[in-house]
Amino acid sequence: MRVDSIGSEIESVLDQHRLTADDIGELFAEYRQAMDAEVTAVIAERSHLDSVFPVVDFADVAADNVDAAILDTIRRRGCVVIRNTFDRSLAETWDRGLAEYFATNRFWERYAERNPDEAATGSRISGVYWSRPQIQGRQHDNMAKVREFLNSFWTHESEGRTWFDPIHDIGYPDRVRRREPGAVAKGLKPHTDSASAAGWRAPENLLVNRHMMAGRIADYDPYDAAYRTDPVGTEPLPSDVFRTFQGWTALSEMWPTDGVLHTIPIPAAASYLVLKGIASVCGALDEPVPRRMTADEVLLPAVSPIPTVFPGDTVWWHGDLIHSVGAAANETRWGNVMYIAATPRCVRNDEYAFTMLDRFVRGASPKDFPDEDFEQDFAGRATIGDLNRRGMEMFRLI
Repeated sequence: MRVDSIGSEIESVLDQHRLTADDIGELFAEYRQAMDAEVTAVIAERSHLDSVFPVVDFADVAADNVDAAILDTIRRRGCVVIRNTFDRSLAETWDRGLAEYFATNRFWERYAERNPDEAATGSRISGVYWSRPQIQGRQHDNMAKVREFLNSFWTHESEGRTWFDPIHDIGYPDRVRRREPGAVAKGLKPHTDSASAAGWRAPENLLVNRHMMAGRIADYDPYDAAYRTDPVGTEPLPSDVFRTFQGWTALSEMWPTDGVLHTIPIPAAASYLVLKGIASVCGALDEPVPRRMTADEVLLPAVSPIPTVFPGDTVWWHGDLIHSVGAAANETRWGNVMYIAATPRCVRNDEYAFTMLDRFVRGASPKDFPDEDFEQDFAGRATIGDLNRRGMEMFRLI
């Protein structure tokens, strides 16, 4: 074992469970076999279904009437499209509101001045967080119901602790994408935005994967929130918040070929990659030690696009799910979304929430994002007067 290059936390865990490099190699071989089977299943589903993404209607979510088989598929695949989360007319009103907000404040001109190389071919994901449509979406009653539904897939009480509040959300501020028809826009490579991206270097991942580290791969539960919600440690993470599900709200019609979200719909894939990193650093796997967990040749064949979505639909994927965005590829349709996730109240998210109010009032970029601060002088920016009771709670004003 390469004890000179391995983290002290891993050494301690391996010693605790009396695991050798050979043991880690055997565990990884077992896990790779399990991933091979999952990828094969995804490919088979793709061959006879329109999409591996399960689809439900918001009316069934609101009535607690989602079919048990669909619930099982959501859990197994870690993703879902919820049709008609918002009325189409409301989503289209939000889309027009954002278009006016961008135009009135010359967002794209300002962006091009700062980022001339990115302006023509960038992802069209924009550092705008505080428009009225975004605030209205985050604090909407339907969004609250959807978040509660999604949180219900998770175990929020385990190991003798309550890890998060499944009812209340911090309203994590995120960006928007406005991609015009015919845009030459690059996509995003497969990645994950959760702490799992830090792999074996983040001590919390060894706790999240504690059953795996004890040699019990079958006991790993990607929906157990244990040890995911404490304050962020010293290892830099992609985000300072805990998201049960990442998500976005469709503001325009988008087809699977339009440069949309793709996922590897296997929630345990992130855990597999953590073990792969450990196997590499222990010398049990003859591969370079990765700095960040990225999809490998075993997982990539499972990459699958979302089905066609319409204004008012919402798209959701488990916070650990490896995902990507295809390059823009259509001449006729816009590709417009508001990124709104499920970020329940917990110690980690509450710490983040306390950074939000000042930035909202000033129009500054949120803590997780680059300090672009485009909106500080934007006309039409949302104010405290635009908050309903839920919005006030998100900003800790009541």
